[in-house]
Amino acid sequence: MIELRTVDDIAVLTMSHGKANALDIEFCEALARRFIDLRNAEAKAIVLTAQGKIFSAGVDLKRLSAGGANYVRAFLPSLHKLYDAVFFHPKPVVMAIGGHAMAGGAVLAACGDRRIMAREAGRIGVTEMLVGVPFPALAFEIVRFAVPPRHLAEFTLTGATYPTDAALSKGWIDEVVEPAELMTRALAAARFYAALSPMAFAQTKSQIRQGVSERMAQSGAATEKAVTAIWTQEASLARVAAYVAKTLSKA
Repeated sequence: MIELRTVDDIAVLTMSHGKANALDIEFCEALARRFIDLRNAEAKAIVLTAQGKIFSAGVDLKRLSAGGANYVRAFLPSLHKLYDAVFFHPKPVVMAIGGHAMAGGAVLAACGDRRIMAREAGRIGVTEMLVGVPFPALAFEIVRFAVPPRHLAEFTLTGATYPTDAALSKGWIDEVVEPAELMTRALAAARFYAALSPMAFAQTKSQIRQGVSERMAQSGAATEKAVTAIWTQEASLARVAAYVAKTLSKA
């Protein structure tokens, strides 16, 4: 599912879970474990990338639709665990986005300290409203943190996705490079961060993300309860099934 290699002092994680790196329970748990283990590893920074033309298509909706409410109740905590492990990781995390990053995959990309995307490699955006489900608590807070406030409603309410240049101008990503230069540039960014004081970086990163921590402590549990209730409703599951059928018919 996830290949780990080390380049100098940089841990490079390459996602390889099916064609789309879709987020299911097993993949979320495995990727979260990688990030948790890297807290105590010698690597000074992390680059997360993916094989193929899709960084991550987000939640595995086909699996979710087949599993129903019981699967949803097991899946959402695993998704939260993944986002928590990546977003609050104390070491620098650089996202090397070489393809589409959709819905939960866009949220995963937003967890990074720097998001670099290959030019015209794909689109990025959160499509939850089109699927018919609300954002899990931490997922929404990560998007709120990562994107310019003036675009937050547009991104979250319309389900729009953006090609690389538009994504850069609107703040979904930090940098666009030619596809052949993606990993070179991502490693250079990781090396820059890795050269900084680890303790100073971790403390500063914690302060930057303190607002997310505080909002999650204050209202995260209540929000997650409400979100889970909506995700597990028959009407919501029917919308997910309809979206899956429509998407597959287009494919």
